[in-house]
Amino acid sequence: MKIREVMSRDPVCCVLSDSAQAQAVAKILCDRHIGSVPVVASHESRKLVGMITDRDLCCSVIVQGLDPKTTEIEKFISLAPFNCRDGENIETCERLMQEHPVRRVPIVDAEDRVIGIVSQADLALHDKSERVSKTLAEISKASQSSIAA
Repeated sequence: MKIREVMSRDPVCCVLSDSAQAQAVAKILCDRHIGSVPVVASHESRKLVGMITDRDLCCSVIVQGLDPKTTEIEKFISLAPFNCRDGENIETCERLMQEHPVRRVPIVDAEDRVIGIVSQADLALHDKSERVSKTLAEISKASQSSIAA
């Protein structure tokens, strides 16, 4: 099965700029009921720069006591995130999730423009249950080891 068959198309993105504040990104995540958002160079180019998650915001901005209204996201994003192309097999995306314990993988075109995202939910809805189970188990191992530490 190809990634294009399971990905969520045209995900909302936030722009990496001097004025991108944590509160604005948190509002996007909350309003859209999503856990991460691709960060792009501009809305026009949609060129992938990074990813930012609800956990990034919580573990950096909130824990450090920073003001989310004025804190810029630039230093909290994951730069050069792992990504896939829509023509690749879904197994490639699952392998990335398993090897680099991530729950969401941005999908880019040949010019590195964001065209989709694959989440655990997308896999659960479209892939074989034994593969979904393996991916979830691998991602959870990393989460459990960080809890125990």
